[in-house]
Amino acid sequence: MREPVIRVEDLVKRYGKTVAVDHLGFNIERGVTAALLGGNGAGKTTTISMLLGLLLPTSGAIHIFGEDVLRHRYRVLPRMNFSSPYVDLPHRLTVRQNLQIYARLYGVPRRREIIQRLAADLQIEALLDRPAGKLSSGQKTRVALAKALLNEPELLLLDEPTASLDPDTGDWVRGYLEAYRDRTGATILLASHNMAEVERMCSQVLMMKSGQIVDRGSPDELIDRYGRTNLEEVFLQIARASQPQLEPVS
Repeated sequence: MREPVIRVEDLVKRYGKTVAVDHLGFNIERGVTAALLGGNGAGKTTTISMLLGLLLPTSGAIHIFGEDVLRHRYRVLPRMNFSSPYVDLPHRLTVRQNLQIYARLYGVPRRREIIQRLAADLQIEALLDRPAGKLSSGQKTRVALAKALLNEPELLLLDEPTASLDPDTGDWVRGYLEAYRDRTGATILLASHNMAEVERMCSQVLMMKSGQIVDRGSPDELIDRYGRTNLEEVFLQIARASQPQLEPVS
């Protein structure tokens, strides 16, 4: 049996007396698109930051591509990338300059060619010579995605990948990501508040609350388990429950 791309075991992150992530454990297999869902403060961003090696866990283990991230993260970082519209690129540099710098950091060959191709694919050609600080929210989302795809990552971590995009552009970006996954065999883990997006893209959903995974399964499995008609209703049921241990709706 193949090693999962992501293997998280008994992961804990504390800030003083506050427990942000509470004994988390999950696996993500190769070629899967999975979602990490939960309300604000559920621990999603903290979890992703630990997967990236940006935060050190209080305890527990993270293995990516079979490597211990806490000991050998530089062995796995070239094979993964991250996108968030909430992480700003240097404002005074142009989009092109930002992409060139990140491409150099990742050791990307044929940088000019790849940047031009991604710019055409993501329809940001007209933005390449604009300062990053002058972009609209939707433009920042597409540029962040271009940055995340520069090294053609085998593992793509996405925080709100279609935030601030209009419905047409958001639908197009989701299709682009699905095509990328199918073409490369990449694994995608995304955090999103767009439940229709998760239903469309994801075969695995991890529902978080108070730093714990309180349920998991495919979108259809969760919808059936809670007797709901869509994933948004499941999300609301879990978010509004007073206790992490939830009973499915009959």
